[in-house]
Amino acid sequence: MTAPIPGQAPNPGPTVALSIRGLAKRFGGKIAVDGISLEVPAGSFFGIVGPNGAGKTTTLSMATGLLRPDFGTAVVHGVDVWQHPLEAKRLMGILPDGVRLFDRLSGEQLITYAGLLRGMDKAVVAARVGELLAAMDLTQDAGTLVVDYSAGMTKKIALASALIHAPRLLVLDEPFEAVDPVSAANIRSILDRYVASGGTVIVSSHVMDLVQRMCDHVAVVAGGRILAAGTVDEVRAGMSLEDRFVQLVGGHSHTEGLEWLRTF
Repeated sequence: MTAPIPGQAPNPGPTVALSIRGLAKRFGGKIAVDGISLEVPAGSFFGIVGPNGAGKTTTLSMATGLLRPDFGTAVVHGVDVWQHPLEAKRLMGILPDGVRLFDRLSGEQLITYAGLLRGMDKAVVAARVGELLAAMDLTQDAGTLVVDYSAGMTKKIALASALIHAPRLLVLDEPFEAVDPVSAANIRSILDRYVASGGTVIVSSHVMDLVQRMCDHVAVVAGGRILAAGTVDEVRAGMSLEDRFVQLVGGHSHTEGLEWLRTF
């Protein structure tokens, strides 16, 4: 019988990349996340969608060790995120929403720093930095300070920093926000190849069409709870994902009035 690896929980099994159980978080009198439980299959492209204030970012922050939950657990490939944070974080690449970077470094320096911070060999880091800059179409801006990057360039350099150590799980909160269509297509291609090779991607996004085309699994979150989860086809139930999302979340807002907009 094989001895258990220190820091590794017996469950969930190897087919589950992320398992969260009963995650809850309250800010003052507001319940932001209300006991969410979810399993993300290994090798999946998993989308998390929900309206503003649904609890998506708070859930992902707790699941990745960035925000301590009031209750609940998060396990990444068998490693408990909060009991063994260093082991768990070695398995993850994280792109938080509104990420703050060391923006007085150049793009090349930032990715290099991310790799060295994780204890990687300098030669390996140098080789991967060049490849990541080329993949993100940032080679020409490698020496530019990140503070002078556009919003889309900043998002791409942050994603490159999350990829440098070849994590088993990528957690990306709004990765395509402010990214131009060509760059977005390149990023999708990188992520598709990553998943095809056995990696797992969790992406939070407001763009339903993008999630429907890109993801194979999806969870709909609203009011700090999971309203539906499963494969994209299971969740959308014969409808477009956007129509199903609106149905689950509560339907269209009333648009009566505003007669002054129809005076031309």
